[in-house]
Amino acid sequence: MNEKRVRRISSEINKVVSELLYKDLKNPNIDPLYTGITGVKVTNDLSFAYIYISVIGDEIKKEETLKGFEESKGFIRKEISRQVDLRHTPTLIFKLDESYERGMHIESILNELKSDGEKNV
Repeated sequence: MNEKRVRRISSEINKVVSELLYKDLKNPNIDPLYTGITGVKVTNDLSFAYIYISVIGDEIKKEETLKGFEESKGFIRKEISRQVDLRHTPTLIFKLDESYERGMHIESILNELKSDGEKNV
């Protein structure tokens, strides 16, 4: 499949899911203040859409949010089907995106090394 088309479809799905998160999802496990859609990756054959979710909170909050998205999968897929012009709507797979936490951890390590280096000078 054309890579440009796949990226465009990924972007459209990202837009739809982000709007749903802040306007229409009524699942009590999903708190839009602490949840964000960080990206969508659609496979080349358009059969799967990996939706990456970032959640601010502890592991329990992350698991509850992921469970909430799984419970709302049918509604989300129906809305994608309605708003994105595709012959077949991809199967949705929700994944936690922990890159923000990893980045913060690396930054704290670098700051610690920097402060240790300044003490030794």
